[in-house]
Amino acid sequence: MSLTVLQEAAPPAIPEGAHAMTIVIEYPPGDPGTPPHRHPGPAFGYVLEGEMVFELEGEPPRVVRAGEAFWEPGGDVIHYQDGNNRADIPVRFTVTMLCEPGKPMVDLVTGDELRAKGWSRK
Repeated sequence: MSLTVLQEAAPPAIPEGAHAMTIVIEYPPGDPGTPPHRHPGPAFGYVLEGEMVFELEGEPPRVVRAGEAFWEPGGDVIHYQDGNNRADIPVRFTVTMLCEPGKPMVDLVTGDELRAKGWSRK
C-alpha cells in the first residue's frame, strides 16, 4: 500500500445540514472556464489531465498541472479563473465542495464588483 498526501487545509466550520459534492469538470483546449464566481463553502480539487489556470482573490494566477491539487476557502473569496491553460489539449479536474444548505453551489460575480476590485480577465 502507498499513501500520498496531496494537500491539507483547515476548512471553516461546517454548518448543520451542509453536504459535500464531488464533480469532474472538463474544458476543451483554450477554454477560459467558469466566469469569476464564489462558492459558499470550501472546495478541494485535483487535476486529472492537462493544466488549469487557477486564480483566487488575493493570490497571483498559477498553473495547476495533472497530479497536483488545489484548495479554496469559499465564502466571500472570488475565484477568478479556472480555465484551461493549454490550447492543444483538454483539462480535466475534480472538485469536492462543501455546500451550505439553501445556497447555490456557484454564485457568479457581477461585472460591477469586478470593476470595483480592479480585476479584468486578459
